Amino acid sequence: MYETFYGLKSRPFSKTPDPKFLFLSKNHEEALARLQYAVEEKELILLTGEVGCGKTTLTRALMDQLGEGYRVITIINPMLTPAQFLKTIALRMEIDMSANNKAELLDAIYARVYQDHEAGITPVIIIDEAQLIPNKETFEEIRLLTNFQLDYTNLVSLILVGQTDLRRRLSHKTYLPLKQRIGLFFHLGPIAPHEIRDYVLCRLRTSGREDMLFTDGALSALHRYSGGIPRLINSLATSALLDGFSKEITVIDEGLIADAARELTLHGYSEN
Repeated sequence: MYETFYGLKSRPFSKTPDPKFLFLSKNHEEALARLQYAVEEKELILLTGEVGCGKTTLTRALMDQLGEGYRVITIINPMLTPAQFLKTIALRMEIDMSANNKAELLDAIYARVYQDHEAGITPVIIIDEAQLIPNKETFEEIRLLTNFQLDYTNLVSLILVGQTDLRRRLSHKTYLPLKQRIGLFFHLGPIAPHEIRDYVLCRLRTSGREDMLFTDGALSALHRYSGGIPRLINSLATSALLDGFSKEITVIDEGLIADAARELTLHGYSEN
């Protein structure tokens, strides 16, 4: 629609978690490094962050970096009972589903994990939207997966990804056995005000435009109204581009961003 008008080959501010658009702010870079370390050390890591901060995009980027020595299992809808959770893991690991009970299913999963270890393969289990896990019993199954180890090494890397409430939930004494197994914690924050220019420019260049399309005032407004949350930045920028295209405005200014913020009812955000 507006791509040709603005010299773009694709839409730069899509909401999909496409890792090629990943902008490594200082916070995002550290988060990715922690994820990489957790995988290398076969640890359980908890990655939390506000809605729209880029958690899923980071896990996609991590997956793109992993080579043939990893078996990646992703669960994007973890609203599962304990039995459903184990069956999902078994299915993704291509395990025969003839097991009649949980103990047999766990044995079958362990056998496949050990088989992978012997073949030089590390299973990496990524559970996205982990705050949706319905009960402590399912969390207990996650904890049991951390028991898959030898005397000298763990056999599975586990990545729990969720919203901020997940960290508070796991702080309850009910979840202490699981929390004690978590080797790494990281909370993903928003993009800082001084990073907004580089964020926007990264997205524009990935979409085929080398020069900046937004004025300094527009960039400041983008951060002010979004609070530095990437998903909100993308929504504001897309709305402003559509509005600018309809009005044949060649450079996005602060007024277009303010109009987009009103349209999206983002008046309550301010710079930190």
